[in-house]
Amino acid sequence: MDLFDDAPPPAGIALCASADLLDGGAAVPFDLRYAGQTCTAFAIRYQGRVQAYLNRCTHVAMELGSRPDRVFDDSGRWLLCHFHGAAFDPASGACAGGPCRGGLVKIVVTECAGEVRWHTAYNLQPVEF
Repeated sequence: MDLFDDAPPPAGIALCASADLLDGGAAVPFDLRYAGQTCTAFAIRYQGRVQAYLNRCTHVAMELGSRPDRVFDDSGRWLLCHFHGAAFDPASGACAGGPCRGGLVKIVVTECAGEVRWHTAYNLQPVEF
């Protein structure tokens, strides 16, 4: 018998290894249900902290880029809608410039023991197969 058999499972849904997210680098995309629709979201690392957002521009409801892992601008400083030029602050998701109508939808994530996990909300649920 393992000493940890009775330990509760970690909270949230496993998303990726911490090492998969480099500061200002490629995002880790994942699917979820948002307001009843299947959508793509992404996790990033910015200034050492993991953040996650719904991959949906607030100007026009479409993904930020043509590749779900490419959401930073070339400098790694801003999240950028590659179609409309809207820029978002990676730390908060707030609109930083360009044609945006508010900030990105934030998804709660935690990082512990080398793993990133995302946490559901009333409007953000896992996709069921």
